[in-house]
Amino acid sequence: MRRPVFSNLLLASGLLALSQLMTPTEAAAEARLALVIGQSAYRTVPELPNAANDAKGMTELLGSAGFTVTTAANLAQTEMRAAISDFAGKVSASGADTVALVFYAGHGLQIDGENYLVPVDLDPKREADIPLQGVRLNDLLNTLGALPTRARIFMLDACRNNPFPALSGDGHGLAIVDTKAGAPGSFISYSTSPGAEAEDGNGIDSPYTTAALTIAKQPNLPIEEVFKRIRVAVAQSTDGRQIPWESSSLTTDFKFFGESSGSTPALPGANAMALASGTRSVEDWRKTLQGKPATVAYELVITEDTAEAYQAYIELYAQDTRTPRLRTVLERRRQMLAWERATAINTRASFEAYLANWDNSDLAATARRLLLRVQNRNYAVPVASAVTPVAVAMAPTCPCSTPATPATPVNPSVPPVIKKRVDETPPKRKVVETPPKRRPSEQVVYERAPPPDRGPPPEAVMQGIGIGVGIGLGMGMGGRGGDHNGGYRRY
Repeated sequence: MRRPVFSNLLLASGLLALSQLMTPTEAAAEARLALVIGQSAYRTVPELPNAANDAKGMTELLGSAGFTVTTAANLAQTEMRAAISDFAGKVSASGADTVALVFYAGHGLQIDGENYLVPVDLDPKREADIPLQGVRLNDLLNTLGALPTRARIFMLDACRNNPFPALSGDGHGLAIVDTKAGAPGSFISYSTSPGAEAEDGNGIDSPYTTAALTIAKQPNLPIEEVFKRIRVAVAQSTDGRQIPWESSSLTTDFKFFGESSGSTPALPGANAMALASGTRSVEDWRKTLQGKPATVAYELVITEDTAEAYQAYIELYAQDTRTPRLRTVLERRRQMLAWERATAINTRASFEAYLANWDNSDLAATARRLLLRVQNRNYAVPVASAVTPVAVAMAPTCPCSTPATPATPVNPSVPPVIKKRVDETPPKRKVVETPPKRRPSEQVVYERAPPPDRGPPPEAVMQGIGIGVGIGLGMGMGGRGGDHNGGYRRY
């Protein structure tokens, strides 16, 4: 009878030990979800054959990296919105320990400083059609940014040339998106610099996706290092015509593939690279690049991709064949940074400042239109309501309870101006009415203090005939001394 019990205990203890061994690995493993969109079969403009290939290659790569991948191709606007919404639902259900990745290959546009992903059914007749027919990039970023996740990664191979004739007057490429301005934990990568156009490529994949499929497979590479190497590879394959760009607000580490026993080859000049981009001055970069071969220096500044690094290279390697290309990249980068500030501030002064420096740029027409828009805003505030103090407890809570504006503003610090009225008409004569004469029947009583030795006191005064009688009787009966009240008797 004891053997079955002992066997069951042994089996239970073995299962418990096995579960304890498996639990740390499962707990440490993060959930990985990916949405891959490839837009090739556009209906009103030529197809992008490589976009479909890019989506297929990224689906395979991400699947091997542990992602559960949802792939969608040639989406119309409603289908793209639904795909994003469904993916957000999966991410939300997966929990906070989730890495969400979106890869998009297709056309992208910027209108009034906003970036749009282009559905295959988009057919704009004018610029104003894009917000109605496209999908805002910020809507995608905000939808996933509102969810609790470990990290959000966006890879956009969406900066191809603008194929729509109705939008020929708009700016080239995409506008800058700063992930630090939104929810932390995001990483966004563009296939080329802001304001520049990406190439579709002569092979089966675009230059950006070709580099990503190769470099992301390298084990034990942090995501920041992966995209720095992608940038160098794309710049080399396109002779500097295309330089990818990214922005990061990640708060945790991420690697496409985990640890490996093999050593990772270092990027040329990696020991001299700064860990934080944009924090080094031009002078610091001059010291870093001084004495290095032009090829090594070029890879260094491309890796870091900052205006300060490019400026230092241009000054030190003025005769290098790559310098004219970098000078163009630097000029465009400064212009796009100014454009980002102008659209973010969105005031008359910000657009006037942009036009003062970039009046001949491809974004000048948009800047003038936005300048006119902000000039037409009505910022007028009634003077009375601006200076009249309102108690907090009495402030109106709805339009119907808004107090009436007083006729004269109340401002204790400013004495009121009093204007005297001058009346030109002559004053009227003042009429003084005399009291009417007393009639015989009216009774009037006068009170006065009596003289010292004569006349009765006020209490003894009587009306009519009684006055004479009182005086005679009083005089005949002993005068003033007979009254204990010190006065005359009254009858």
